[in-house]
Amino acid sequence: MDKRRSAVVRFTVPFCDADPMQVVWHGNYLKYFDAARDRLFCDAGLDIYRSFATTGMAFPITRTQTKHIRPLRVRDEVECKAILVECECRLVFDFELRNAATGEMCVKGRTEQAAVRLEDWSLELRMPEFIRKALAGTPKP
Repeated sequence: MDKRRSAVVRFTVPFCDADPMQVVWHGNYLKYFDAARDRLFCDAGLDIYRSFATTGMAFPITRTQTKHIRPLRVRDEVECKAILVECECRLVFDFELRNAATGEMCVKGRTEQAAVRLEDWSLELRMPEFIRKALAGTPKP
């Protein structure tokens, strides 16, 4: 059994996310990744987007990867799962988007994030302790 921290969001593909063929426009998959990653952070008690006020650090995306397998369409019910892969030197998440009705894998993806001290735009070579500690906690079932 996979013990890595993960989180799932479920939603219906809205009309505004599709192209004229009623297929999800490729850039919107990153938005879906964000929603699942945010759910994982929230489940761990983290709000990294507000942490700037207390830490002066931001966590920009430095790399994305998306593998399109099957198209998602307007009104499809979708499950997007974020899986934490690494949180020591960078944040790495894998993503799986499935058609909730059929269970078919539609998209796989990965994102990487760095820790940056915005005061001087310096790259941290290790994730801050509050991130590592929160994400290393016991994952929710």
